[in-house]
Amino acid sequence: MKRSILTAGLALTAVSLFLVAAAPSADYRYHKDDQWEERHNRAQPPEKVMDAIGVVPGMTVAEIGAGRGRYAVRMAARVGSKGKVYANDIAADDLSYIRERCERDGIGNIETVLGDVTDPLLPEGEIDLVYVINSYHHFEDPVALLKNVIPCLKPDGRFVIIEHDWDKYGNEAQWHCKPQNELIDEAYRAGFFLVGIETFLEKDNINIFIPRDRVRE
Repeated sequence: MKRSILTAGLALTAVSLFLVAAAPSADYRYHKDDQWEERHNRAQPPEKVMDAIGVVPGMTVAEIGAGRGRYAVRMAARVGSKGKVYANDIAADDLSYIRERCERDGIGNIETVLGDVTDPLLPEGEIDLVYVINSYHHFEDPVALLKNVIPCLKPDGRFVIIEHDWDKYGNEAQWHCKPQNELIDEAYRAGFFLVGIETFLEKDNINIFIPRDRVRE
């Protein structure tokens, strides 16, 4: 399959932006305030996940639902000083913490974006990869939100949803994940086409999408 894209100019409104001087090293060390993240990252090893979804130095990536920056800081280390990470959330307090974290740890390639429940308000046509990790089941209107991801992507841009698998997770699945068939259906209705699923994580699936209008036979 070949892919093509409609590119557009930058349109970014109602956002909270932050940029400091340098990217973190690849051997990122957790501050005492972030020790809780280590347990989650053992279950979702950032290096293995980034390898699987093709994150390389120099890329521009964006996380929807970045929270306190658990994965964003590791993405920032991977893309390096020539790359950039947009950390999106609808919780201003979490984004404030990410900014404090960046200043504390000398991370200079993360920019925070205060989004809306139906629009991440990411810059149009700038992003190589948009990802969501364990936040998808919290989205109030996922179809509307995902529709607004498409204009943000570059010509070869991809969209990745990392979500707990219903069958792997067990009795608490209904509180922590969206069933796989529902997730794929919602992404399809939003305009995405599933091009791959990675299943090597203990409790998660990595779903990789491209916009449907860029799919060619």
